[in-house]
Amino acid sequence: MKKAYVVAEVSVQNPGPYEGYRALATESVAQFGGRFLVRGGAREQKEGEDAQHNGSLRTVIVEFPSLAQAQAWYASPEYRKAKDIRVAHSTGRLFIVEGAE
Repeated sequence: MKKAYVVAEVSVQNPGPYEGYRALATESVAQFGGRFLVRGGAREQKEGEDAQHNGSLRTVIVEFPSLAQAQAWYASPEYRKAKDIRVAHSTGRLFIVEGAE
């Protein structure tokens, strides 16, 4: 079974309220068998920098055992609570991609 990855690039506008997202997201990821591989570490933009995609973005990569589990996590009520906080206090993009074997 191929693993799947959730990749997000986020710009946080309201760091205080955004902290609530971290706890809820961490708990929901664990419930669906995921684990954080990257969570906002140092980022060096090499290509494609523009007003929306630049070195100031926070990058997150979460590994899930399967595409189905990643999709179930994203659609879950547990993550929805976290997502509402993220959307209210940040901008960015998030996608799910299936890994190579």
